[in-house]
Amino acid sequence: MNTTISNSVLTASINHSGAELFSLKDNQNKEYIWEGNPDFWGKHSPVLFPIVGTLKNNTYTIDGKEYHLTRHGFARDMEFELIAKTENSATFSLQSNEETLKKYPFEFELQLIYTLEEASLRIEYKVINKAAVKMPFSIGAHPAIALPEKFKNYAFEFEKEETLKYYLLENDLISNNTRVLETSHNLVPLDYKLFENDALIFKTLKSNSLTILENSKPYVKVDFEDFPSLGIWTKDQAHFICIEPWLGYSDTAENSGDLFKKEGILTLEANQTFHSKFSIKIV
Repeated sequence: MNTTISNSVLTASINHSGAELFSLKDNQNKEYIWEGNPDFWGKHSPVLFPIVGTLKNNTYTIDGKEYHLTRHGFARDMEFELIAKTENSATFSLQSNEETLKKYPFEFELQLIYTLEEASLRIEYKVINKAAVKMPFSIGAHPAIALPEKFKNYAFEFEKEETLKYYLLENDLISNNTRVLETSHNLVPLDYKLFENDALIFKTLKSNSLTILENSKPYVKVDFEDFPSLGIWTKDQAHFICIEPWLGYSDTAENSGDLFKKEGILTLEANQTFHSKFSIKIV
């Protein structure tokens, strides 16, 4: 089941499965979200919760008891309920249930709120701890921006001049090996070779936004002020780039397994609500 919202500039469509954005078109019917071709990657913009990335051995512990979660958690594979709708906004909800409690022993509600404002789509996350205990979690976005032209015609422009140190993955875990992304006036030309070792993972950035340039002109801007970490990823020869604002990331090989001690984890107090947002702007 799908829900569509629109304004005078944009139309967005969201699948109730995973509350996943799968289309963002302008009023000329130009599509800005990846089509989801399974030959490359069959997703569009999955929601990452209650973890981001991969756990060591897909396992973690709470109070010494083992639980298992696959990469990026379960929210992206679950059916959300549409709980509010206007012409230009839609709110989706996922509640903890018997199935989630086996994998993640916390009572929660996760809300996704999509709102169109002129040429921007704002995507908000609300995590509500419905239990009387502290709840550890991570949350992240994974939107795949469609790149209709040749990959080499695109570049990134980071908001601020900074040293762009990123971490390399080994067996899907964060390693201690780092590299620095070379820039010229904050610009990074796109090249598939950048992603030979999977995603570029930035634990911290000064920049709060990143603009994709098409033929040296602004194309799409992603603002992620509420998210300290960022992943950037594509598949070889695929016509998309994922700009992934994160609160959390994969385990390291040295991780103890205790979810409360996981690097980058957030902790939500009993009966409290966490809120964050990012936006995709067509420029």
